[in-house]
Amino acid sequence: MTIILIGLAMGVLSGMALGGGTLLVPALVFFVGVEQHVAQGVSLAAFIPTAIVAVITHYRQNNVKLKLALFLMVGSALGAVVGANLAAGIEAEHLKRIFGGFLIVMGIYEFFGRARVKQKAKEKEKE
Repeated sequence: MTIILIGLAMGVLSGMALGGGTLLVPALVFFVGVEQHVAQGVSLAAFIPTAIVAVITHYRQNNVKLKLALFLMVGSALGAVVGANLAAGIEAEHLKRIFGGFLIVMGIYEFFGRARVKQKAKEKEKE
C-alpha cells in the first residue's frame, strides 16, 4: 500500500511537471528501504509511463513546443548516458549526499527564484 501511495504522489507531481522523482527517490530510500542506486533507477523507469501521459495531456493543451523539446531530447539523452555511468561509479552514501544537495539547491531556487520572476512580470505589466 505504501508503494501505491508513493506512486500516486509521484504521478500527481510529475503530471504537474514538479518532479515526481524528487519525491520518489527519498520515499523509496527512507520508507521502503531501497538502496540509493536502485531507487534512482526505479524512479527513472517509473517515470516513463508517467511522462508519456503528462506529455500527451500537455500537448493537447498546446503546452509543448516540439522543436524545443526535440533539441532538449538529444541533449538529455546524451546527458543521461553520462550521468548514469557517473552514478554507477559513486558510492551510495555519496550519491545520497549529492542528491540531497541537489534537492536543497533546487528548493532554494524555487523559493527565491520564482519570486524574482513574478516580480519582473509585475514590473512589465506596469510599463
